[in-house]
Amino acid sequence: MKLIHCLKHGAALMALAAFSLLVSCSEGPASLEERGADETPAETAPVPEPSEPESKPDKKPAKTPTKVSVSLFSWPGYGFWFIAKEKNLVPQIELDIQIIEDPYESFGLMAAGQLDVTSSTVEYGPIAAEEGVPVKMVAYTNPSYGTDKIILAPGIESAKDLIGKEVAVLEGGLTQIYMGIWLEENGVAFDEVKYTNLIMDDAVAAMVSGKVAAGEFWEPFGSNVLKALPEATVATTSKDPYFQETALLADGMYMSEAFMKKKKIAALTIKAYFEAVKFWEENPAEGSAIIAKGLQFPVEDVELVIGASGASEDGGIFPFNFTESAQFMGLIEGTPPFGENGHISAHWKMTNDWWIKFGMVKESHPVESGIETGPMKSLIEKGYGQ
Repeated sequence: MKLIHCLKHGAALMALAAFSLLVSCSEGPASLEERGADETPAETAPVPEPSEPESKPDKKPAKTPTKVSVSLFSWPGYGFWFIAKEKNLVPQIELDIQIIEDPYESFGLMAAGQLDVTSSTVEYGPIAAEEGVPVKMVAYTNPSYGTDKIILAPGIESAKDLIGKEVAVLEGGLTQIYMGIWLEENGVAFDEVKYTNLIMDDAVAAMVSGKVAAGEFWEPFGSNVLKALPEATVATTSKDPYFQETALLADGMYMSEAFMKKKKIAALTIKAYFEAVKFWEENPAEGSAIIAKGLQFPVEDVELVIGASGASEDGGIFPFNFTESAQFMGLIEGTPPFGENGHISAHWKMTNDWWIKFGMVKESHPVESGIETGPMKSLIEKGYGQ
């Protein structure tokens, strides 16, 4: 199963910097039909039937839906978009879904005005803010709930055994932050190991061959490593209490600033996504089958990630409904399943601080520089999710 591949940070930022924002006649009314001018003599002329007035339609013709371009990479947690499209859950918009495996390519296309929305992991905001990329996160959609794992190769018993050794991560992504946090929580400085930038297929091969001593894996790749290396051990998972409290490992929805100017459409796009989550909760078998078809994945791989019952805690991620996401974003009262009300601010700071440590960004940025709550607020004002 082919999943995300990530550019190294330096190359990605140069690519992003190269992008910039790209800044019917109606027909006249049809002429009336001319009437005949000749008159028939009265004694032979037929009496004309009174013509019935032309009936008017009861309703105005339906408006053409607005096309919204959405990208995602091959990951079941993003597959709810396929449900929204197939079931036409918000008829006012027409989703044009593209699978783009490199999220930095998606962000570049958004900056260039060629893409409206993307689903990706939630660590990108501070990087975009640093580079002035006109893209912001508009919704926190699903925290990891066990699908992410740090696995130690046979013979590695602790974090200290990794000092000076290679570990597999996606540099510039959440997996690198996850590894850094786990190392420091276990007495090893984040820079005492060598980070090897590998996509999941390559990371599995590197682990099995002994090239790396540990790695961060998500499903189904973590299970594949453990099958190939029965003596390998799981050091931590995203289901551990620390990662539930911090809500660090998660996915989000991003929009270009140009698209967000279409306020009504931007709000309806968020609604379409969360209506799809609701559909899956009520129809898990059908919803998972739609996602599997869209991604060209086996249904069992989809269910391994999102669950089979429609319950949020059934799979390797915890799909948030609209209310839970709005609570996480601090827009309505109540405590979300992960973190605290308004936890997006603490999440932003934690991510920004780690990118400074890794040298990905130079300074702290305010949360408003990368988070936009307007589209969700618009839905809440109309009573959605209440």
